[in-house]
Amino acid sequence: MPGSVPPPPPAAVDDTAPSPVDVSGPAHLLRVTLLMAGSCLPILGAVLIAPVLPKMQDHFASSPGAKALVPLALTVPALALALLAPFAGVIVDRLGRKRLLVVATVLYAVFGTAPLWLDSLGAIIASRVLVGVTEAAIMTCCTTLIGDYYTGQQRVKYLALQTMCASASATVFFVLGGVAGSAGWRVPFWVYAVSLVLAPLMAAALPKPVVHAATGAVPAARRPFPWRRLAGICALTFFGAMVFYTVPVEMAYLLDDLGVENSGVIGLATAVASAATVGGAITFARLKRSPDPMLPAVLALCAAGFGVMFLAGNAPLLVVGAVINCLGTGMLLPALLTSAMSRLAFEDRGRGTGLWTAAFFGGEFVCPLVLLAVEPAVGSLAGAVGVLGLAAALVAAGLWGARRRAGAADPRPLPEQLA
Repeated sequence: MPGSVPPPPPAAVDDTAPSPVDVSGPAHLLRVTLLMAGSCLPILGAVLIAPVLPKMQDHFASSPGAKALVPLALTVPALALALLAPFAGVIVDRLGRKRLLVVATVLYAVFGTAPLWLDSLGAIIASRVLVGVTEAAIMTCCTTLIGDYYTGQQRVKYLALQTMCASASATVFFVLGGVAGSAGWRVPFWVYAVSLVLAPLMAAALPKPVVHAATGAVPAARRPFPWRRLAGICALTFFGAMVFYTVPVEMAYLLDDLGVENSGVIGLATAVASAATVGGAITFARLKRSPDPMLPAVLALCAAGFGVMFLAGNAPLLVVGAVINCLGTGMLLPALLTSAMSRLAFEDRGRGTGLWTAAFFGGEFVCPLVLLAVEPAVGSLAGAVGVLGLAAALVAAGLWGARRRAGAADPRPLPEQLA
């Protein structure tokens, strides 16, 4: 269980060398902006078309397996990302961070806009898989470049900013997808072309990372990787991702079941819930506490939100439940990531981050499949959400009980307290 594994020695968790690039001025601002914008592209892929899923469902109603395949158009990029994330570090090291980032950003536009011209649901799903491949490269490159450019407190600051920007961008993309979807289910796919603006700016403005030799560190090849230390938090992350993505993936269907069919209204309602995710992330940052003791309470809050959504008989109450849930998920994501990072020495962070990313996006991928499998047994999608809420409550109780048995104190320091 989280918190039950001894932490690595503080000296091995982060470095204290000065950042190899300037941390102020216009060049720095542009560099950070591009890295944050690139980090938001996988979020765009995950939520942009959520408001138009019912329209896609109607368009492909005659296609075999459309009920399962249309939701996969939203989440199948996460499967590709999850499968590639553990190997992304190797690819990045061999091809170079900046070069791969620029190429992947261009291909993101090519594959992302493909559904504008594709008529087959199978071909659209295939294009979405390729979007996931580019997302894996983009996310790994952006995160790795933050690690390359910044050290110590600066690195922690910009990794936290990366999470905040991703959460905030989801709100914008929900609204944008809903408004664009009012003109037709294909229209939101034009937004993927924005990466064609980012690619040349990345090529021109991002410096080539400076390679520094490690001092006093044991080479990763000579040390066993901390599999046991990461196993529990990765398993919890897999489940947490299902909790995190239920509202983005299923909100449109839940509203549709209540008679709300306007894409703009669906996008706005989902955006309101997503804004609560940003509020949760801000709350987590302000608390400045070790994440493991918070996880039971955060999951309990998520479960409460699911409970309200299950009981909701109208759209406003459904949105209230979604807001409660998303306030919890906004704290859940940085808590899980911070907990995982606290278990890793610097030399293991690349592979560890890849495994955590694989667990998170793997949970995102199976989220609609799990709810789809549960729905027939309970009679409705709202009932399936209620079952997931019950599962979240049970996991929260299990974590709380485990912490009670292990002792309330968590000796692991916060990342911002290190280096």
